[in-house]
Amino acid sequence: QTKNAWKFPGGLSDLGENIGVTAVREVYEETGVRSEFRSLLSIRQQHNHPGAFGMSDMYIICRLRPLTYDINFCVQECVRCEWLDLAELAETADATPITSRVARLLLHGLERGFHTIDLSMEQIPAVYSGMFYQLYHRQLPQITRS
Repeated sequence: QTKNAWKFPGGLSDLGENIGVTAVREVYEETGVRSEFRSLLSIRQQHNHPGAFGMSDMYIICRLRPLTYDINFCVQECVRCEWLDLAELAETADATPITSRVARLLLHGLERGFHTIDLSMEQIPAVYSGMFYQLYHRQLPQITRS
């Protein structure tokens, strides 16, 4: 596995920043592409990661929808930045293992519907504090009663 393998954009959340906001901001900072949050796809948990400041690391993978397509990438963070075909990305040896897996997951969503892979976000009021929290979960199929 080469160090300069293909991977999806990513980065650290700011304190108090919601997951989807982090994903949209990081994609813009690294690629210049504006996008909107659609869902959470998966979570990688890792311990003793050298770049995690002595903390356990949660890498949360989101599905975003691009709003712009022109790339203007950050040369400090990226060697190259391109739109790639998902099927190619799923098969190439030049991608990180997590990137290949997520590409296959996205292909499945494109073929069978994103409802089969998405964990969507619902804003729910907290019972005692009156504040809101974000619940990420698979939507249940709508049941129609006659």
